[in-house]
Amino acid sequence: MKIAILVTAVAAVCFAASASGQNLVITNGRILDGTGAVIERGTVVVRDGKIVSVSSGASSVSGVRTIDAAGKTVMPGLIDAHRHLIEGDGAQWLAERAERQMAEFLEAGFTTVLSAIDAPQILEARQRLQQGQMRGPRLFAAAFIPLAGATGGPPQGDPARSDASRSARATQPAPAIPPEATRAAVERAAQAGFDYLKTVMITTPGGPEIETLKLIVQEGKKHGLPTITHAVSILDTLAAIEAAPAVLVHTPHIGHLEEDPAAVRKIVDARIPMTSTLAVFVPHFGPDNQPLFRDALPFPWSTISSAGQGPVNARLLWEAGIESYGYGTDTSWPPKESLTDELRALRVTFSPKDIVTIITRNAANSTLKGNEIGTLEPGKLADIVIIDGDPLRDSDDLLNVVTTIKGGEVLFEEPR
Repeated sequence: MKIAILVTAVAAVCFAASASGQNLVITNGRILDGTGAVIERGTVVVRDGKIVSVSSGASSVSGVRTIDAAGKTVMPGLIDAHRHLIEGDGAQWLAERAERQMAEFLEAGFTTVLSAIDAPQILEARQRLQQGQMRGPRLFAAAFIPLAGATGGPPQGDPARSDASRSARATQPAPAIPPEATRAAVERAAQAGFDYLKTVMITTPGGPEIETLKLIVQEGKKHGLPTITHAVSILDTLAAIEAAPAVLVHTPHIGHLEEDPAAVRKIVDARIPMTSTLAVFVPHFGPDNQPLFRDALPFPWSTISSAGQGPVNARLLWEAGIESYGYGTDTSWPPKESLTDELRALRVTFSPKDIVTIITRNAANSTLKGNEIGTLEPGKLADIVIIDGDPLRDSDDLLNVVTTIKGGEVLFEEPR
């Protein structure tokens, strides 16, 4: 990134209009811009909710709020590119839980969240956030579109507990969904106002999954809706990339990429961003020290191999040059708890420096919004967090958020 030099004359022009809540100067901070550059003492200038400049040295602008970072870390807002928000009844969640949950994301430093299938009330929550009726992160929502007809009753409990990709794979092709039904489903998602289409790739022998995914990708493009595809095994990841979805969600954690360099090369050459979600299979520990799964029930130890294989496969894809590998949790724990778990999983094979990139620039790529968010660069939205600590040295310092800014507006400040 080319670092802009802030001078008084330029600042005077930038702030000729009256200051607003989206005009801001953050000075005296250690800036991690998300591209890999570090400014030991620098200033970020924001006008109308966007970054005007990132420079070395301290500065202020008359009539505009100045935040003295006091040497703390200033970096892009954190992004969860794969999350589930609504538990239980959607209307009850919206009435009783949504406002507090959105505040929890801000307190944890998250300025953008992608809801990867939730109850329809997620769209109302997004609208309230956009209109300023509720404070919280920038929210995007995906609509679920199936790739094949059902072959049995609905799964009991959390589907990750007995994932068909793990052991009980089908031996017969799944029923095909008529193309007109798939087109209608995409049309309904577009009319409802969703931001993405979400699909789940679990192939069956001779089944319709790849062709249906190709159709969904094609129809989604007509409506400006990118397709996100769930694929958790190497087999299903290779099948999914045949249809060229916009994003792959979940690191393939079933199967050994170290034994299949051709698969590594094929996945990397597809040039599709991938979202991490490694911590689903890492036990979550509550106050009583009991290991829990993401559904808050006892941890299923039959899945524990994925806790190791996911990070290994992630690193192999990283070393081979995957297009982008970004942060996502696929959980419903409070944001700071989910962040704690995902950091534990990422640290198995990634450095603190890698993790900063994964949770900022790369996570923005996993939302397909990398041209707007994810780095501190002129012209991008001023989504910024101030952290007490150095996450390049210790990734756990990402948990020490003192200020969260979305679009130039300070939405959370730790009490002093």
